[in-house]
Amino acid sequence: MGVSELIIKAILVVVIFAISLVVAMYSTYAERKIAAFLQDRVGPNRAGPWGLLQPLADGGKMFMKEEIIPTRASGFLFIVGPALAIMTACIGSAVIPWGQKIVAGNTVIDLQVTDINVGILYIFGVVSLGVYGIMIGGWASNNKYSLLGAIRAASQNISYEISMGLSIIALLMVTGTLSLKEIAEQQHGWHWNVIYQPFGFLLFLVCAFAETNRSPFDLPECETELVGGYHTEYSSMKLGFYLFAEYINMFISSAVMATLYWGGYNYPGMDWVTAHVGPVIGPLIGTAVLFAKIFLFIFFFMWVRWTIPRFRYDQLMDLGWKALIPLAITNIVITGAWITIYDKFFK
Repeated sequence: MGVSELIIKAILVVVIFAISLVVAMYSTYAERKIAAFLQDRVGPNRAGPWGLLQPLADGGKMFMKEEIIPTRASGFLFIVGPALAIMTACIGSAVIPWGQKIVAGNTVIDLQVTDINVGILYIFGVVSLGVYGIMIGGWASNNKYSLLGAIRAASQNISYEISMGLSIIALLMVTGTLSLKEIAEQQHGWHWNVIYQPFGFLLFLVCAFAETNRSPFDLPECETELVGGYHTEYSSMKLGFYLFAEYINMFISSAVMATLYWGGYNYPGMDWVTAHVGPVIGPLIGTAVLFAKIFLFIFFFMWVRWTIPRFRYDQLMDLGWKALIPLAITNIVITGAWITIYDKFFK
């Protein structure tokens, strides 16, 4: 890898990181506006025109609030928890293909930080690490409500990661690769995986809600039972890191779902558009299409939160172990039978 390519990769990392933070920041604004719309209210409308500066006001407030570390908390781990949560949330974007390669003269810009042949396993590894930030923060707070919230988060993530992994196995049987880049390239035009794996996508979507602790699976921070859950004792930007991590996880989960099942940056007529607008604008249009799909998923996350009440914890675990896992295994069997029949009689 040459120096110029290293510089391009470094710029891409900074741009993706900045976009993730901006999306997380304005997701808080969108959350409140969507909630207001569904509840026949106005929502934020004081800070800037239409309340557009509200996220900046909230961020400034968090930066200026006093740092409080409880006397009986484990000081070092109390700081490590939110830092680990935000770090694992951000590094998941490294393997997501954000668009086709941009060709500008002799320079080729790949809109993907790294294309590893086990990209899906990398995503699962990052997701598995994310719960450590919650668990460490809840335990280090030395608060019973925080600890209960952290235990709930760990149990929930472990339970639903199994179903999510099984739903992905059926997709891998269809695509034959673990690389997100190759999976995106296979969905050229209308050949989106959701057409071949609609039930697998539905299972993955439900598990994504649970993995990101979004309602109706927000039991780790259930206010009516646990005050605030694992971040009860946190304030200032440590609390901000936990909140940002949740919204970044929602953003990355939406990007992964759009890439795996909904064609990623592909759209019908993409080759014709690229041929007419050029090798620079064409891939950027594909990137815009990917972000449109991501924002639709984010809207769906928020819509569900303000529409469906949260489960009881026993219902949450029953759904994960007694319903989703058997359904995911059934989907694998059906997919295997369909591939066998197709290869034998139609190929």
